[in-house]
Amino acid sequence: MVKVLGAKRRLSGARHITSLLGAGTVLLALTLAAAACGSGSSATTPSANGKIPVVAAENSWGSIASELGGNKVALTSIITNPETDPHDYQPTAANAGTIAASKMVIVNGIGYDPWASKILSTNSSTGPTVLNVGDVLRVPDGGNPHRWYSPNDVMTIADAITTDYKRVDPNDAAYFDSQNQAYVTNGLAQYNQMISQIKAKYSGVPVGASESIFSLLAPALGLNLVTPDSFLKAVSEGTEPTAADKETIDSQITNRQIKVYVYNSQNADPDVQAQVKEAKAAGIPVTTITETLTPANLSFQAWQVRQLQGLANALGKATGQ
Repeated sequence: MVKVLGAKRRLSGARHITSLLGAGTVLLALTLAAAACGSGSSATTPSANGKIPVVAAENSWGSIASELGGNKVALTSIITNPETDPHDYQPTAANAGTIAASKMVIVNGIGYDPWASKILSTNSSTGPTVLNVGDVLRVPDGGNPHRWYSPNDVMTIADAITTDYKRVDPNDAAYFDSQNQAYVTNGLAQYNQMISQIKAKYSGVPVGASESIFSLLAPALGLNLVTPDSFLKAVSEGTEPTAADKETIDSQITNRQIKVYVYNSQNADPDVQAQVKEAKAAGIPVTTITETLTPANLSFQAWQVRQLQGLANALGKATGQ
């Protein structure tokens, strides 16, 4: 596992994986993992038991896919540790074997998990069905990869997962449709309710954020995210923010032009840490969000509801509402 050491690790980490994880390395990993499966080891293979073996690169999508699959799917998420940055993740032979043994793989794409696409590129045309979130949403590399923070995108991908389940297992199509309806109607009920409540109560409230992970959620909540887009993107991608952007944010905090500061605690580089400290000193409530399920044993909706409740509490404290 790779611990998060700051945003600047992200681009260098991706280059490191690209340079080291050549086709030969991946093929060797797949060969070793397949050999382990053939010798009777089940450590790298999802337990089938008549279920569809499905792999998700990250547990944010894996949790959703698990609930949509119900008792027809055996779901394995590769990245589950909250201290692991998907940008910098270095896959193992076991990961390659798990993917090779699956019938369906869900990757985020958009440059977020290049290691997964690298492994999948070594599979033959008879490999697993692949759902690439970026491709489904038509978001190219360079776009905002944190699509699970867009409520609309969550719904779109939930439907896409169900469609692929029915393609892989057409005999259980009615079951998957039922699971989808139950998840959207009941599973995500509190999540959707929290979003509506925050939007109704705090629409237009100016807030600041540490990076683009919040850029997709803020408009869905009706919040006015005033942090410069260029700063949000720079921190997310691990490039140096401009001096002008830093000065703008310092002014927004010092002059209390924002009511709440939201930061990704899994990517707190020195600039972000300084802003968190400044916001607290100015009496501006600070709340956190993360890239992966935290703690890892929560469901997607429980994780999101917990974060939304934290944000609502911060907004209430800041506005007196």
